[in-house]
Amino acid sequence: MSDLFASGRIIDLILALVVLESLALMTLSRRRGIAVLDVAAALAPGVALMLALRAALTDAWWGWVAAWLAASLVAHLFDLSRRWGPERGAGSPRDAKPTARSLLA
Repeated sequence: MSDLFASGRIIDLILALVVLESLALMTLSRRRGIAVLDVAAALAPGVALMLALRAALTDAWWGWVAAWLAASLVAHLFDLSRRWGPERGAGSPRDAKPTARSLLA
């Protein structure tokens, strides 16, 4: 078991599960009308963190660890900007609370 961690293979297994998860989510997203980019943006920061962990576990150069962490930050900020960007800010129809009139209409 310790070899699984020391070699970084545990991260490879987790990343394979993330690929399966992304395929399942993208299939569901097409049925529900969710943009595929939204699914990818949600998963990208976690993938970058996993790659940073893999680099750290395998004693890679510290620059690779830092690069993957920076990539995770950029991906996270991109995801937040898509979720909370100006077009989805306060007062947008997506955030509007339903009223009794709108529910009856």
